[in-house]
Amino acid sequence: MTLSMYQASAPIFLRQFAALTAIITKAEAFAAAGNFDEAQFIDARLAPDMLNFAKQVQIATDGAKAGIARLAGVEIPAFPDSEVTFAQLKARIAKTVAFIESVPAAGVDGSENKAIAFKIRDRDLAFTGQSFLLHFVLPNFFFHVTTAYAILRHKGVQIGKMDFLGAS
Repeated sequence: MTLSMYQASAPIFLRQFAALTAIITKAEAFAAAGNFDEAQFIDARLAPDMLNFAKQVQIATDGAKAGIARLAGVEIPAFPDSEVTFAQLKARIAKTVAFIESVPAAGVDGSENKAIAFKIRDRDLAFTGQSFLLHFVLPNFFFHVTTAYAILRHKGVQIGKMDFLGAS
């Protein structure tokens, strides 16, 4: 049995976004129970030179939607990075999920050898579809989702590995 490009991307993103949404919901409850300002979590970072929680979620959503769009050859939806509450971050995740679900598997499958090139800041990047997904999109996605999880855990939210992994 072979694993298709769609199977190696969309379901992974959808599951992890469901888990991230559940983690954010736990953070909301934790903040409310402790009478904490949400901004303490939204603006939190693990180190002074790292991006804050909101930016980690924004980049995770950007990476997933750009990854699927580039593989499928469709326009990447643009979302402004304006979220300052847990509810707004969950809405951004929901918009990303809706976009991913709108891209048919047939649009992503067969993109293993597709040439994908783009520029990030001053760097030109070029990949085949498979190397783009496996060596760029997925590692970056998991880096930012993991960092978002770690920020909330560091702030005292009672979450663990099973929360990160999400439902089976």
